[in-house]
Amino acid sequence: MTLFVFGLGYAARAIVAAAGGVAVGTTRDGRGGTLRYDDAEAVRAGLAASARVLVSIPPDADGDPVLRDYADLLEGKWVGYLSSTGVYGDVGGAWVDESAPADRGRRAKRNAADAAWLARGAHVFRLPGIYGPGRSALERVARGEAHRTGIGGQVFSRVHVDDIASGVVAAFDAPAGAYNLSDDEPASQDAVVEHAARLLCVAAPPLVTLDQLSPMARGFYAENRRVANGKAKRVLGWRPRFPDYRFGLRAVSAMTSPAPASTPPAAASSDQR
Repeated sequence: MTLFVFGLGYAARAIVAAAGGVAVGTTRDGRGGTLRYDDAEAVRAGLAASARVLVSIPPDADGDPVLRDYADLLEGKWVGYLSSTGVYGDVGGAWVDESAPADRGRRAKRNAADAAWLARGAHVFRLPGIYGPGRSALERVARGEAHRTGIGGQVFSRVHVDDIASGVVAAFDAPAGAYNLSDDEPASQDAVVEHAARLLCVAAPPLVTLDQLSPMARGFYAENRRVANGKAKRVLGWRPRFPDYRFGLRAVSAMTSPAPASTPPAAASSDQR
């Protein structure tokens, strides 16, 4: 069955591949054979021919664009929404599962979109930091963009892009609701970049203070939580192929050769509308 994808970006492409590769997707400009998000006639035709719909577009200043523009065409379809574990906000390093309040994140529009898709009966996949080939600590270290902060006691969860894909596909025949898709071992950002440096046989990145970071990066370090994935394991029968960053980075290292520091990073955006 065809999968219609709003926002054919990094994670969504991995999901399409895991689902069998039969998909119709949108981007802002219709590049690579995709549909333009604002080509309403083509989008409506694609939706009519698709049994499943995946939404990977984040909310904009006015809320969730898909709910605003195409909600009337989603009735009776399997719908998956890629959300963020950021909806849990800062919990001081405690574990959070899907029963935790999901309206405490720094981004109010994301909190609202998560709740709205749940209310519509969607499968909502709450994702922590996403990494994989071409988008990992290995590339950042190789380009000289990684850093360490030396902050003790602060951890983050993360997930390999292939584990997102297998989790979403496992939910095709599972009950709707929220699912955390994360690895099994939350860890500090310093531990991850230090391991990446070891794999690359280079020195660990320098220590920086939070004042040296961008406001967006400082916001990232303002939160501290451990994401529990037990519901996805119980209900979906899912297990992460890469249960911690060591397994994941080793696999990325075996598949890719990170760009050297002289190579500028490719432009990337989470909004692949």
